[in-house]
Amino acid sequence: MNEEQYVLEAQSGHLQQPRCDAVYPVGLYGWRKRFLYFFLSLLLVIMIVNLALTVWIVKVMNFTVDGMGNLQVNGEGIRLEGISEFLLPLYVKEIQSRRASPLVVWSDRNVTVNARNDQGQLTGQLTVGPDSVEAQCQRFEVWSRDGGKVLFSVDEKKISVGTDTVRVTGSDGGVFGHSVETPHIQADASQDLKLESPTRTLTMEAPRGVEVTAARGKLKATCRKDLELQSTEGEIFLDANTIRLGSFLPLGVYSPSSDAASQKQTVYELCICPNGKLYLSPAGSSSSCYSTSNVCLWN
Repeated sequence: MNEEQYVLEAQSGHLQQPRCDAVYPVGLYGWRKRFLYFFLSLLLVIMIVNLALTVWIVKVMNFTVDGMGNLQVNGEGIRLEGISEFLLPLYVKEIQSRRASPLVVWSDRNVTVNARNDQGQLTGQLTVGPDSVEAQCQRFEVWSRDGGKVLFSVDEKKISVGTDTVRVTGSDGGVFGHSVETPHIQADASQDLKLESPTRTLTMEAPRGVEVTAARGKLKATCRKDLELQSTEGEIFLDANTIRLGSFLPLGVYSPSSDAASQKQTVYELCICPNGKLYLSPAGSSSSCYSTSNVCLWN
């Protein structure tokens, strides 16, 4: 189409005019733009504050590659330096102090150590309180320093003491409700040894004999009723420079003449009845035990 034809077509209105669409602006304007800038500024401030707090916490808590402050984590476990406080129960396999340093466990009320089995049942408990120390277990043992000897053990049936000497320093001594089995009982130097049963019988038995020795003192046996020395298969041997029997022994008398003579008698002989009772008889040129044996008939 030449220029003339285009002009004619335009004038006649048959040529179609090109269409122009509406144009809209692109972007944020007004209050939306101000709100976006404010939000970005607030987010930046929060990030800076969080970063500063993180650096401060790391500095205060002393975080390192090995742990946190006094808490160090290594292949063998956890190591704590200084004083540590636990607000909840602590579950560990072993607690050990540093070399040449004591291990101190402290609490305002009490310290309780529990041991449980695989089913979670309580098998042992040790409680250290302000007034007492309580242990709840099937068997309690105290070992020597090298671990080769049991010094003390107790269970439901018996108590065993493995030390060489058990010393009782109380003024009242030791009180035993039942029998006591021991190879040796000895008092301290310059102290008296006293075995006493205030209301019952005091019995000392041994399969091979009982030996009572007072190396530098006297031996005294006192009772309210009978004092019995019994040897089932051997003899009772009294070895001393002087054996004295007090005035409690009865004097054997069988007739008035012998009674008058006994008043002036100063030497007596010791006689024994078949039932074991002892009595005195006036000594003469021959034994007078038989003549005064009427004492054996007394009750």
